[in-house]
Amino acid sequence: MNYAIVLLLLFVLEILYFRFASQFNIVDKPNQRSSHSTVTLRGGGIVFYFAGLAYFLVSGFLYPWFFLGLTLMTIVSFLDDVFTLSNKLRLLIHFSAVLLMAYELNVFEMPWYVLLITFIIIVGVINAYNFMDGINGITACYSLSIGALLVLANHSIQFIDQDLLIFTILSVLVFAFFNFRRNARCFAGDVGSVSIAFILLFALGALILKTGNIIYMLFLCVYGIDTVWTIIQRLRRGENIFKAHRSHLYQYLGNEAGVDKLLISFSYGMAQFLIGMSVLYFAQQSFALQILVSVSLLLLLSIAYLIGKGYIIKRYVR
Repeated sequence: MNYAIVLLLLFVLEILYFRFASQFNIVDKPNQRSSHSTVTLRGGGIVFYFAGLAYFLVSGFLYPWFFLGLTLMTIVSFLDDVFTLSNKLRLLIHFSAVLLMAYELNVFEMPWYVLLITFIIIVGVINAYNFMDGINGITACYSLSIGALLVLANHSIQFIDQDLLIFTILSVLVFAFFNFRRNARCFAGDVGSVSIAFILLFALGALILKTGNIIYMLFLCVYGIDTVWTIIQRLRRGENIFKAHRSHLYQYLGNEAGVDKLLISFSYGMAQFLIGMSVLYFAQQSFALQILVSVSLLLLLSIAYLIGKGYIIKRYVR
């Protein structure tokens, strides 16, 4: 019953945000790089922060440094949705928030260079999660997939308070109700994609630290493959990788090939979930087998990705 109350509360808060966004014209207008054709409310993903806030209050203020980092991320991302902030300011806040996350996870005993590399990777993943939020339902489907995998892992390993994961999943379900549609009621906005990435990365970091097992990073491999290869391809073309574009595989599938966008979003989430289930199995095997499986999986995914994307570009892009 407590979860039902939280679900209802998040639903009400989302509706109230819609009224706020409508009043202050916080909308996403379509342009030549958009995958939508109608004006849509932006920032519906703020419900992910509401879930974090509800958990923080109900839990008796657990994970305070993480929550402070989440709050900083949410504020700067919401302001970016409304005013468009400079990349330098956003990155400064992102690194500050990641430092707070790291302090909560108690990782400062690691060598400084390991911490620096880790911080860069985390900030990169958060921004990649944001870049991948380009069609209806993809953030919801992918986040539900990762959330479900973390819940399954937590049943046997107990690396984080389960309610944080449950509250987060409930917020994603609320968002999906309004976003997983052909004509979405709202988009996540930077505030949504960044905040949900921050929450999931915190939980994933706790899992990796608890087990000492890096194979769990494969919980993010589907987004990772699309993001990394897209960046490489754009760099080869001499493009500014920080500018908006429509070069991801999911964008070519939806915009050029005409595949149903909701099917694409569902497929990304389902592919990640199935891969994640195999990760849960191989995480219990020898380290050598984990390395072999990880390298083989990333290699096969990369080959399939490059062949598939190349075919779509050759056939549909003029």
